[in-house]
Amino acid sequence: MEISDLTESDRADWENLARGKDAYFDVERTGDSYDRTWRRLLDDDRIRGIAARLDGTMAGIAHYLFHASIWYCGRCYLADLFVNENVRRKGVATALIEWVARDAAEQGFPSLYWNTLEDAPARALYDRVGKYHDGFMLYTYKRQ
Repeated sequence: MEISDLTESDRADWENLARGKDAYFDVERTGDSYDRTWRRLLDDDRIRGIAARLDGTMAGIAHYLFHASIWYCGRCYLADLFVNENVRRKGVATALIEWVARDAAEQGFPSLYWNTLEDAPARALYDRVGKYHDGFMLYTYKRQ
């Protein structure tokens, strides 16, 4: 397995996996949204995208960002993690999380966190590599 930062030549493979992630989570986006996100992944130094390849084929992606923290030196948020269904349970997602954690620590952002759905199949992995904070609730602001 090889993991590396996304580059211009990765666009088609990245978009295929990004659309797969959105289909899995029943999210609809416009083509402009993929274009905008792709540019941000390549051009914004706070936002990063990486790809895992098995035998030269892109098998998984992760998107993450660094941000300030009030009480800590900074945090890293793993925004997206998606592995192609036909290569799941082969260590790809674990390797992507470990890459993100290492990159975050090297950049001075030692705290890594993410969200997932309560019934997500990935919970088995997340419960193994992360620390579950029982009782925490996620709220998002409801615009009126």
